[in-house]
Amino acid sequence: MIRTINIQDSPIIGAFATCTEDLALVPLGTSDKICRDLGEWLQVNVVKTLINGSTIVGSLCRGNSNALLVSMDSIVRGQEDLDIPVVEVPGKMNAMGNIILANDSAALVHPDLSDRSIEVVEKALKVDVMRGTIGGAKTVGMAGVATNKGLLVNPRATASELEALESLFDLPVDIGTTNYGTQMVGSGLLANSKGYVAGSQTTGHELGRIEDALDLIL
Repeated sequence: MIRTINIQDSPIIGAFATCTEDLALVPLGTSDKICRDLGEWLQVNVVKTLINGSTIVGSLCRGNSNALLVSMDSIVRGQEDLDIPVVEVPGKMNAMGNIILANDSAALVHPDLSDRSIEVVEKALKVDVMRGTIGGAKTVGMAGVATNKGLLVNPRATASELEALESLFDLPVDIGTTNYGTQMVGSGLLANSKGYVAGSQTTGHELGRIEDALDLIL
């Protein structure tokens, strides 16, 4: 089965949706069929929401099994339907999904994130946190995808960046693309340890690389 979709009529699904081991957040207006597919493929509970009235839920939120992170004073529609806390991260940066790469044990964050913000991320997600880049990109949340089984990151990642990721997450790290060569791999992929779904323009070769990197031979 080819696990590719559009969300909001776009293959850049990582900008519009995000997922953890148990939960996927999608924008209000996402079709029931897409929600069913996501629920089946990722084995998660799917919740429709808006963050600050916006559909770019994946860019504005990042979480793991312990919490969801948003910027200060964010309004998360349907927050009462979530069974984990929504935690506000202090500071001027507002796109948590773009600037944080996380699983249940570690997080890599934008190099300019403040010490205070990092303390909040550490406490909320209950993970080790390190500042860094992937392929020189500071928007590490879109430059990679991390699950509890592996990482897939921007093919421009340097040897030292890959080494730092492997050390931080204590997992294998591989490089790849989505949506026919898009290097910001996180913009076109939702994944956890149970499954994945990629943007509609992702090729068979790219899907194979995703499955290998994230140990998801389905």
